[in-house]
Order: sequence, then C-alpha cells, then structure tokens
Amino acid sequence: MTMPEQHEYLRSRLSRRGVLRAAGTAGGAGLLSGGAAAPARAAGPALVTAPATASVDGSLVAPFGRHLAFGADPGTQMRVSWQVPFAVRRPYIRVGTEPWELSRKIEAEVRELRTPALSHGLPAVEQFYLHAALGGLRPGTTYYYGVGHDGFDPAEAGRLGTLGTFRTAPRERERFVFTAFGDQGVGYHALANDQLILGQNPSFHLHAGDICYADSTGRGKESDTYDARVWDQFLAQTESVAASVPWMVTTGNHDMEAWYSPEGYGGQLARWSLPDNGPDPRLAPGVYSFTYSNVGVVALDANDVSYEIPANRGYTGGRQTAWLERRLRELRAEPGIDFVVVFFHHCAYSTSTHASDGGVRDAWGELFARHRVDLVINGHNHVYERTDAIRDGEVGRRVPVGGTTDPARDGTVYVTAGGAGKDLYGFGAGVPDSYEGHEDDRESILTFHWTKLRLPDPDRVEWSRVRYTGFSFLAVESEPGSRPRLRVTALADSGERIDHFEVVRTEG
Repeated sequence: MTMPEQHEYLRSRLSRRGVLRAAGTAGGAGLLSGGAAAPARAAGPALVTAPATASVDGSLVAPFGRHLAFGADPGTQMRVSWQVPFAVRRPYIRVGTEPWELSRKIEAEVRELRTPALSHGLPAVEQFYLHAALGGLRPGTTYYYGVGHDGFDPAEAGRLGTLGTFRTAPRERERFVFTAFGDQGVGYHALANDQLILGQNPSFHLHAGDICYADSTGRGKESDTYDARVWDQFLAQTESVAASVPWMVTTGNHDMEAWYSPEGYGGQLARWSLPDNGPDPRLAPGVYSFTYSNVGVVALDANDVSYEIPANRGYTGGRQTAWLERRLRELRAEPGIDFVVVFFHHCAYSTSTHASDGGVRDAWGELFARHRVDLVINGHNHVYERTDAIRDGEVGRRVPVGGTTDPARDGTVYVTAGGAGKDLYGFGAGVPDSYEGHEDDRESILTFHWTKLRLPDPDRVEWSRVRYTGFSFLAVESEPGSRPRLRVTALADSGERIDHFEVVRTEG
C-alpha cells in the first residue's frame, strides 16, 4: 500500500467515535486527533493548534527534549524546539548573549499531537511540542536561552541550570567540524554515540533518517507497528547534544508515520522545525539546504525515489529532483562554497543487508556527478561502509584509508554511516568484521541493487573500499584556504578511528 492508502486504511479502521475515545478528546479535533477527514494531498496536515487549557500547575511541569535546528539562514536564524508532558499556559523562550541577560522573550508555537492506540496493547498518547523561531541573530555569536511557560521561568534563581547555548554560523569562512550518522533509535549504544559526538565539538550534526523507530517495522505497510511514546524517550536521550548542537534530520523509511497525514510526515512536522527552503516544506519537510562557512549541505528524502520501499515513491511529483538540480547548480555557482555535501537515508552504494537502491542511483546519480558533489552520506544499512570515488557508476579513483581524492577529477565518495545505535547488520558470510580493500585487490563482491520492479538485480561491485560492522559515526572537518579540504573520519563507539580520507578541491 502507498502511504496515502495506509493513511486512509487507518482512518477508516478506527471510527471517529473510537478514535476520540482512544485519544481522550472531547470534540473539536482536527486532523492530528482524527476528528476530520484527511485533507487533499497538497494541503498537508493541520499541525498548529492553540495552546490547550492547562490542567496542572505550571511550576510542576518541566520542559524536556530540547533540540535545535538552523533556519534557512544559519547565521541569523535558529529554531528551538522542546516538549512538555502536559498542556501549559503561554509557553515561551528567553534568549540573550549573556546568561544573566535574557531580556528577549518570544512566544512559542504549540503543536499538539494525538495518537490513538494504533497497535494492539499500546495506549493512546497525547504529546505537546513547542517551537520558537529566532531571527535577527548576529552571525558567529554564542547565545544563551531558556524555555519556559507560566509557572516555570528559566531566568529565575534556581533554574539557571536549565539554560542552553547555541552558536550561529559565521559569515566568514572558517575551519569547523560537523558530525553525521543514521539509524539511531533509543538505547545504550545510541546514547554512547551522542556523547562521543559532543566530544567532537561539532557546529552541527546530520541525521540521515530512521531517527527513533517509533515505527519499529518500517516496511511501508499497513501491518507496521507504531508506538508514539518512543519519541519521548528519543528526545530526552538526545537532549544532551541537541540542546546545543543543531540536529539536522531527514526522513528514513521508519519515519513515515501513516496515521498523521497522507504522506506520513505529519508527526515530523509536529516534532521538528527545519529550514523551510525546500520544494515544499509542508509536503516534504526533510528536504532543505543550508550553508555553513565554505560547505553547502543538501538534505533529501529518498522515500520519494526508492525502488526498495515504494510506499512514498513519487509523492513530490518530481519537484524534489527538480529542486535538487537547481540547488546544486546554485551552490556550485557560489564563489564562497568549496564543498557540497548531500545526505539522505537509502543507500546509493552499499553491500550490506538492504544493498543499494537503484531508485536513488537512477534519480540522482547523474546530478551528483554533473555538479561534482563531494560527499554523499546515507544510513539505512546498520554498518559503516565507504566507497572509492565513483564517477559515472564506476570507480574513478581508488581511495585507500588515509587517501586523498578530488571530486572534480575522480568522482564522488559515498559513505553509509548507519551504525548510530540500532541493532547492527553484517556483510554476509566470509566478510570479516572490519575490512579494507587494497590496491592489488582485484576480487569483486557479488551483491545486488533494487530495480524499479522492486526486484533485486545482481550487482558485481569493485567500489566497496572500507567495511565495518560496529557502532560508529562520521566526523568531518572542513578547512578553507588556498587548497580547501574535507578531512573525513569514521570513529567507532570506542573512540577508535576506523577510517579516514581527505577530499580536496583543485578546481571549481
């Protein structure tokens, strides 16, 4: 079933009366509470509601799950999001350049999300997500902020420990680090990776989808199971990093949640505030772009083009790919941008469980090559795997551990960084836990890629350079200058360096 069909299936399976009883509402409910029929596809879900009448003392309600994201201009805009367990009155954020001077007070937007018992044995859930859009900030500046509501003022004595900080993007080109992974979930290894990321002092973090696994099945079928409470656990777990590091996410197959909207992204729209400069931020919230120093970053939703899991295939009607082509062309024309990094969920090149998605290759491979994309980061397969430089579907240059590549000449390096915390995959019989190909290695690997007919087509590859079956993440250091470079490092959850290489630019 497609996502709109699943959405309709759930809506028809749960009657209006049953949904209202399960969600504990009393009429006046909109799309998110199941009270009205789904709107037309183009309209998107109605997410923003007026603050609900608080039924508890606000002084007893503590905010949690703070997470940051850049706005369309990371130098002047920041989005701050958080959660409260109960409805509160007049939520807001305080912000200033000193912890004792939080005079700027901005009202928060409330996005209330009601989820009935969609799977047997699970309760109905009511969640309250709060969002504040900060604009007019000074580039390259550290800000302090606190979130609160009537009865809970973060500026009061005794609550200064609840303050967070963030730094806006600089206007000038400067050295910085960002981190990336996919397929995180909730658990010990996911939390351990978060703490290691914090130790890298990143300017931002890229999450390549399959964020928390509230949808634990992720097959894009009506039989998928769903527990909205997992989001509460995830946001509480991630707060130690995401409260100070912009957490830039995109959508994986487990992030399509059919109950909330025809495309399954109503839940994402309630929980996240991301840059709104994509082709349609209401329809495709995981598609956007931003620039930081000398790096342009593009987030894509591979559910739109996937052959393997076609539940949302074609849902943007080609608008995402058209926007991608235009955005890559714009980034390559900007004189201050040395590198272009693209991240999305489904693998373009991988030899692990899900293998490669031919839909990604068919839709975007030629665009990446034409516009000389420097680095592509994926998740989906719960391993670390890195290719040689790929040009026109073939190895353009072998890039051993510690090697260097120039995308303008050699092609693009693809990295699967799916070891963020969810149960790990492997590479099949005979492949060791950690493997690096060598210059004299002429043996190719027999795997497959998904075709348009959702059939696995044999794929004999020679591009798989480094493979590792352990929890891990990427740390990427960008260094501007006369010979700009990206230093890409893969780190295991033990802190061990398992791979590293450099991307350099000798021409535009």
